Amino acid sequence: MISSVLDFLESFYVKYGSFIPLSESDVLEHLKKKGNSDLSNRSVREMTRYRAGLASAPIAGFMVMYNKHTLSLEDLGTLEEQNWLNDQIINMYGELIMEATEHKVHFFNSFFHKQLVAKGYDGVKRWTKKVDLFSKWLLLIPIHLEIHWSLVTVTMATKTISYYDSQGIHNSVCYQNIMKYLQSEAREKKQTAFQKGWKITIIKGIPQQKNDSDCGVFVLEYCRRLSVKQPLLFSQEDMPHIRKRIYKELCDCCLND
Repeated sequence: MISSVLDFLESFYVKYGSFIPLSESDVLEHLKKKGNSDLSNRSVREMTRYRAGLASAPIAGFMVMYNKHTLSLEDLGTLEEQNWLNDQIINMYGELIMEATEHKVHFFNSFFHKQLVAKGYDGVKRWTKKVDLFSKWLLLIPIHLEIHWSLVTVTMATKTISYYDSQGIHNSVCYQNIMKYLQSEAREKKQTAFQKGWKITIIKGIPQQKNDSDCGVFVLEYCRRLSVKQPLLFSQEDMPHIRKRIYKELCDCCLND
């Protein structure tokens, strides 16, 4: 049994570049497939020693590449414990969401809002040169203000702009910026039905963070669940599991069930 577990650990390490996303349930599931679900004290000791040995020699040049995205181990390391997620993680995960929804959902790059604020509509109008926003059912726009992530969503059918914040912060400038952008985009693309009639809602009663480090993870989980019309039923206690799942999904280049 021990050799089987060690083989599993080695293959896991090669696949994911680290043990950050490893949980005990992964090992138990592996043993179950091998017809043994017992994890003895000796196995745990061997496992711990072996993990420490592997982890002391990081895989040189480990990278995840998907479309135009490249993630290094340093990027993936932002998913460990209570680190702050970086833009590379946010943006590649958004790409996976678009793929999973067959591009019925559009995820804006995390730098979009900054560029919109800095340069106005003319500074970002080329970003949708090959995208028809008005054919999507949902737009997801991550907002990064200094050290905090929040989310603006747009439901196209009802022309509703919604604001999600895991600390309950109410930043009216963000969603006003997005409304003006959509009106300009509608004029540019000659979509008269979308030039007026927009509604704004502040979403309350949603899962909230209880620390200063998980806002990015909350935003990605809001995005994931909203994109597949799942209820926002998760909490701060779920963050360690969600971080591990996101790490695996990024390495697997697809969302997992």
